[in-house]
Parts: sequence; C-alpha cells; structure tokens
Amino acid sequence: MEYNLADLFESVVDVVPDREALVYVDHPGTGAERRLTYAELDAAANRLAHHLLDSGLGPGDHLGLHLYNGVEYLQTVLACLKARLVPVNVNYRYVEEELVYLYNDADLAALVFEGEFTERVAAALPQTPRLRHLIRVGPVPGGAPEPALAPVAYEDAEASGSAERGFPARSPDDLFIIYTGGTTGMPKGVMWRAEDLFFAGLFGGEPSGEPVKRPEELAERVAARGAGLTFFPAPPLMHGTSTLTSFIAFNYGQRVVIHRKYVPEEVLRTIEKEKVSSVSLVGDAMLRPLIDALNGPLAGTDLSSLFSVSSSGAIMSETVRAEFQRLVPNVVLLNNFGSSESGSNGRATDVSGPEKGFRLQVNDRTQVVDPVTHEPVAVGVPGRLAQRGHVPLGYYNDPVKTAETFFRKGAERWVLLGDMATVDEQGIVTVLGRGSQCINTGGEKVYPEEVEQALKSHPDVYDALVAGVADPTWGSHVAAVVQVREGAPEPTLEDIQRHCRTRLAGYKIPRQLVLTDAIQRSPSGKADYRWAKTVATEADSPR
Repeated sequence: MEYNLADLFESVVDVVPDREALVYVDHPGTGAERRLTYAELDAAANRLAHHLLDSGLGPGDHLGLHLYNGVEYLQTVLACLKARLVPVNVNYRYVEEELVYLYNDADLAALVFEGEFTERVAAALPQTPRLRHLIRVGPVPGGAPEPALAPVAYEDAEASGSAERGFPARSPDDLFIIYTGGTTGMPKGVMWRAEDLFFAGLFGGEPSGEPVKRPEELAERVAARGAGLTFFPAPPLMHGTSTLTSFIAFNYGQRVVIHRKYVPEEVLRTIEKEKVSSVSLVGDAMLRPLIDALNGPLAGTDLSSLFSVSSSGAIMSETVRAEFQRLVPNVVLLNNFGSSESGSNGRATDVSGPEKGFRLQVNDRTQVVDPVTHEPVAVGVPGRLAQRGHVPLGYYNDPVKTAETFFRKGAERWVLLGDMATVDEQGIVTVLGRGSQCINTGGEKVYPEEVEQALKSHPDVYDALVAGVADPTWGSHVAAVVQVREGAPEPTLEDIQRHCRTRLAGYKIPRQLVLTDAIQRSPSGKADYRWAKTVATEADSPR
C-alpha cells in the first residue's frame, strides 16, 4: 500500500463500512437530504470511476468539476482518484471567456458540470477542442442551448459502471490539481503529488497529533477510534480548503456535512440538528452573517455540540471573533494559515489583532526567507514565507511561474509563497500581507490586511477591503472600500481616520473612503482586490 489518496480512503472504508460518511442538504430549509455510509460512498465512486474508464478516459487525463456542493462533487473527486484521473476544480462563477481559459489551461479531457451552467458550457465548448466527454448533474434551465458534444446524465453515468473496485495499482505520484482563486490575476493550477498533499494538506491523517508513519496505520487508527465527530466545510467545495477538509474527515473515519450553498440561518440549523463538531469557513464574510442570525431570528439555537470554528483563506478579525465568542463562549476560534501552494503553514496566536498584527505559530517546515537568496532572514527583517518538504511540483502549464515560485535547496524542494512576513526571537511569524497587494505610499509599505482589521473594529463597519490608488504626490494612497452595518449611520472619512489613528501609524491611515452596498468577494469569501482597486480608482468621493 502507498500514500495514495484513493488507497487510503478505501482502507478506511474497509474498517468502518457501515459508519455514516456524508450528509448532504440539497436545498436548505426544505428538508431534502442524502445520507451515505462509507461503503455506499465507496460503491458510488466506483461506479462513476468505471464509467469514466469505459468512456475512453485513462490515467493522467484531467477532469473538471464545474459544480455546486453536492454528493456528486465528492463522489467525482473520489472516482477520479480511483481511476487515476486528475481532478481539477472550476470556479462556478466563471463566464464564457474565463471558462475557455481554464478549460484549455488545464487541458481538460472531461467535465462534470451543473445543469444550471449548460449555456456557459455550450458557449465555451467550441473553443476547447480537448474536451471529449461531458457529464451533467441535474436539470437544465428552459431554453438553454445544448452543447455540441452531447452530455451524459450523471445518474446514467453512475448506473453504467460497476460498484466493485477492480482498478489497476495506483501511485503516490498520482496528481491532484488545485486551481487558485484568480482574485489577483489569472488562476494557476497547483500540481500536488498524492503523497505530498496527504502530509501537507491533510496533516498526514492526524490533524491534532503525530502523522501516520506508514499507510496502513491510517485504517488502524480509524478502527481504534470511535465515531462521533462531524465536520462541516461551509464554503464551496471548489475552494480547495473545503475539499481538503472533507478528506481530513474521511481519513479520520468521521462524518462530513455539506450544504449546496451557504445560507447562514440553515448552517446554524444544521449544526443544531446534526450535532456538528467543527465548522470551517472563510473569514469575516462568513462569520458575520452567523452572528447576525444568532442576534436575530436564530437566537437561542443550540450550538452545544460545536467545538471549533476555523477559518482559512481569510482571517477572522479580532472584533468579529469577539462578537461570536460572546454568543458561543465554549467554541474555539482558529485562524488557520495556508495556501493552495503550501497546504498548512500554521495557526494564528491568541494575541493577533490590529495593534499586534497577524501573528502565527508556524510548523517546522515553514520559514521566512530572503526572496532572492532563499536564506532565512534576521529577526525583524521582512522576507517571504517559504515552505519545504512536502510541497507541490509546480504550476501546470506555467514553467515561468514555476521557476519563480518553486526551488531546491540542498536535497529538499521548497515553495516561495506570496506573503511578506517577519519573525521574532521566539520564532513567532508576523504576516504583513501579500506582496502583490502591498501599497507603496510615500516610500512606506502598507499591507491591506492590517488596515482592514482596524477598519472592521469600527462599530459601524460591517466589511471592508483596502487598495492602493495612484496618487500624484505619494505614488499611491490608501483607499478604504467599506460596507456599513445595516441601520448604522454612514461614517465620514474623518470618522474612519480618527478611529484608525488609535490603531495604526499615520502613513497607514486611509486617505480615501468609498461606501458600497456590499463588498465583492469570491464564493468562498476571499477578498477580490482587483474589484476593490477598480471601485476606489473610479470613485468620485473626495479624499
């Protein structure tokens, strides 16, 4: 047995076949749901995997998942891994031009897509000649044109395949590709070996302890461990963190709950009904609506089963964490830190906040290095985060970016991340922000995340993004794009500046305020800085 994700999943199935693996709520509030045991999920994935192989696809072929959350998403990922196809996530917000780019960049040979997206797929298909097999999930909107390549209905594809395994031997080198969100540029496909992803992204089968030392040990631990934990990845599965969270739960032999879409009130009802232990989400954009619901229509919801709420991809600000902690005092709130290129790097310390910065206790594979020499920086000197050991092979179809980001030092592979940081005498890392988003104003560097934390601590600010806008005097100035809390008075620029001066150095204070009805983020809650910069640049508000 190898460190192969499909082999590891099957080993868990074999020791707990009758344990519930997956609960899917189709349309929150309707009561429609599906429940599958480990044996049932395994058999369903086998059927689809055999269909894919019978359709002429083979090991190494790339399959896109253009889907909302559902059983079909996780079933298809497992089917790809079993058949040694490469699963590729597709952002379901993409329109024709973006889909053409991703389908071609990823060299997709097959696509599993939501019926709702039929028109977009049909428009992109003539420009994506490598696509040769389509599988459609669910109904088609009336009047949508059919793709030139006839799709197979998902239920027909599944029914046509054998429920038995019977697959050729797999490898720890089998690929898993995670496309980045593309909120700061064109999305890039991060190529993970199965073994590297298991240790870097799935904690080696043990998120709170020692990783397994041999593949067979995973099932042995599951057999010795009882059921009772329920993991609830709230963001879209097409956001890599949610899919990885599901696999962390599977490797632990526990249960996964998913919703089709994020509806805060229904998330809380499901936590109560399913006795959820752990929720993962993305920053304030997902946590604030839960607070609003608990302060309003869902006040009194029984969340006693909930042990932890973790965020990855965006931080939960100090102010918002404090609000949630007041409502649910027994829950541990965790700001995890990682990326598509590194898996997990570490976790925020309890003293992170607007005044002290975003401080991380990093794992022993993460360092702050000079971006040119790749040597560790001195205490207090800004550098780039980097990770060694189990890291991706590079970016698919992009040798230039791969050479810029991935390197070898001695016998080890490293990845140079986009985050600027410093390290102190105790080894605590302070993340300054993404280098690509750094604002240079009058020769001083300002990182948006730090200013955003200060803005969110203002009582009338619901959400905020910060961007740099060209300035004839300073080169760039700091602009705040703010969504005001419902019912709160609209703050003025002077109000915002007065508040921020108690938390930030003078050069970091916003010089421009733009009020917006809603902050635009990705479906997973990640910041869309291109949008923020455009809004701030085009705004007529006086500075």
